[in-house]
Amino acid sequence: MRFSVRCFGTGDGVSSAERNHAAFLYRLGKTRLLIDCGEPIDGSCKAVGLSPDAIDSIFISHLHSDHAGGFFMLMQGFWLAGRGKDLPVFLPLDAIKPMRQMLNTFFLFDEVLSFRLRLFPLKNTKPVTVNGVRVTPFRTTHLEASREQFQRKYGGDFAAYCFLIESSGRRVGHSSDLGRPEDLEPLLEKPLDLLVCEIAHFSPEQIFGYLKGRDIKRVVFVHLARPHWENLTRTRRLAAKMLPELPHTFVRDFEEISF
Repeated sequence: MRFSVRCFGTGDGVSSAERNHAAFLYRLGKTRLLIDCGEPIDGSCKAVGLSPDAIDSIFISHLHSDHAGGFFMLMQGFWLAGRGKDLPVFLPLDAIKPMRQMLNTFFLFDEVLSFRLRLFPLKNTKPVTVNGVRVTPFRTTHLEASREQFQRKYGGDFAAYCFLIESSGRRVGHSSDLGRPEDLEPLLEKPLDLLVCEIAHFSPEQIFGYLKGRDIKRVVFVHLARPHWENLTRTRRLAAKMLPELPHTFVRDFEEISF
């Protein structure tokens, strides 16, 4: 069976001519899971020839635009391409009602879609199983500062999640966006075959120091903040110095990593 992740969008939250926004397609045997829907995910799927029925489920880690902004165009793309298979989408609870309202605002009514779109809430530490693949969300501190600043005025839970993906004996950690490196701790309680990890919300020194000595077969670094990306040579040298025994890669859009 084939196990891989195609990194459709490796950029940070700043729009860029050279990097798309966060979207990662995991292939786990016969199952394909999409984590996050940063734009232009619909065009990216078409660029690699994906069938509209290829993706079995979508997980949206949180509702920042660079992680969810391509969702509506992806749904329109699936509809117009004739997707017929049910599509379960897992996302923070507070997002479900407004997401439905936005789908209706964009004329993507249930009666119009050629497939059944189902929205389910992510629950902290509660695993979801899709075709035998187990995905467990763990809440991160990514939106804590926003919650402290805006919750009283706007309400909501301000939830953000990282994910542990388990299939056929393989264990994969996907950071999405973190508040601090320690948010990864639940993913690292047992050895990982792969960790897909962001470097946008803390320094490279912080995350490299945190990962040093961890039982991980390979780390794929994504979502680099603009200064770390523009000086990628320095970032790579620092990683090589601090993580000499941990295989790691800094990927670009559309790269596919097998594990």
